[in-house]
Amino acid sequence: MAQGKKTIKLKQIGSPIRRPEAQRKILIGLGLNKMHREVELEDTPEVRGAIKKLPHLVQVLD
Repeated sequence: MAQGKKTIKLKQIGSPIRRPEAQRKILIGLGLNKMHREVELEDTPEVRGAIKKLPHLVQVLD
């Protein structure tokens, strides 16, 4: 990530199996689609909103 930009580190903790298609698409949009994957994303309102829709599938890491 670029210097000076805030980032959020996410880890997928839940499976998308038997979840609605919309939740699967949000996971893919966040760069997650397999269990225990971690990604670092720019801290934007869009990313925060996606995280709020999937609190049972993703974990915010420090």
